[in-house]
Amino acid sequence: MAGAVFLLILILSTASYSAEMVFRNQIPVYQGDPGKKRVAFTVNVDWGEEYIPKMLDLFEDNGIKATFFLSGRWAEEHPQLVRAIAQGGHEIGNHGFSHFHVNELSLSENIEEIRKTQGVISRLAQKKTRYYAPPYGEFNEVVLEAAAKTRHKVILWTIDTIDWEKPPPETIVSRVLSNVHNGAIILMHPTAPTLQALSEICKGLEEQGYQIAPLEKLISD
Repeated sequence: MAGAVFLLILILSTASYSAEMVFRNQIPVYQGDPGKKRVAFTVNVDWGEEYIPKMLDLFEDNGIKATFFLSGRWAEEHPQLVRAIAQGGHEIGNHGFSHFHVNELSLSENIEEIRKTQGVISRLAQKKTRYYAPPYGEFNEVVLEAAAKTRHKVILWTIDTIDWEKPPPETIVSRVLSNVHNGAIILMHPTAPTLQALSEICKGLEEQGYQIAPLEKLISD
């Protein structure tokens, strides 16, 4: 119960901070401005490469710019997909190199996970990562310090599709559309049911009056 209360306090308090204050104090970002009817899609990638091309096509067809948080090991194995994501105008974020449980790592190990991934993405996509989505959503003071030292903002979420469990597409749709709110960061992964659910999610968000905005716009404006 204490953990749930702490998480709620973090979510509510973070919404009132500017992007500059979040960066300076390394407060994890859970959502954007609650006063604006906008949401953002984030896609954590350490597997599921077979679904990325069609996901990119769907985003292009709907005029959506998402943020793909790539693990360094995945990026090294799939350079063409990294370039395709970048060429599609999507933000590329840092998901650590080896997808470790980062709360179990030392400060130097956490820094190395971020910097090694940053190097891979910079080489492949000519983009410098600015946002860090720690694997499993884990963070502690050491993880936050590592992000600060590497000049990354820690990004989490307010709506988790839990699509890695491969539920039916309609379950994923319901998890998003039933819980959507202003400033929501919607977390997903490249899976078959996610791909099947995306068109209906986009349509449903539009019908509810939401704009799907890039993460940078969501948390900075």
